[in-house]
Amino acid sequence: MSDTPSSSSPLLVACLCAEWCGSCRDYRSIFEEAAQAHSDMRFVWVDIEDESEFVDPVEVENFPTLLVTDADGARFFGTVLPHKDTLWRLLRTEREGRRGAPHPDADVQALAKRVWSRR
Repeated sequence: MSDTPSSSSPLLVACLCAEWCGSCRDYRSIFEEAAQAHSDMRFVWVDIEDESEFVDPVEVENFPTLLVTDADGARFFGTVLPHKDTLWRLLRTEREGRRGAPHPDADVQALAKRVWSRR
């Protein structure tokens, strides 16, 4: 896969969490299940403390925080309830392309580009 997004690129879903967070540790199995069930999407787990330079200057204040991006940039960035049904509903909505304007934060858009470059 190319390091640069293209119109044929899948949605990429990044979970921004921390190992010390019990909710994140519990959520990881749900996130991995989603990755297996949605093979048309890419899933990336990012520990915001181990990879603070990668995430900065974006502030992650609550967990789990998800970043959903496509070739046009960040489509969703925010905290979600750590429940399977919530994640599935978000993925279904994003797959169907029901969204508003691109995320307005330039730092979030820059993070989305950095996440795209990960293998």
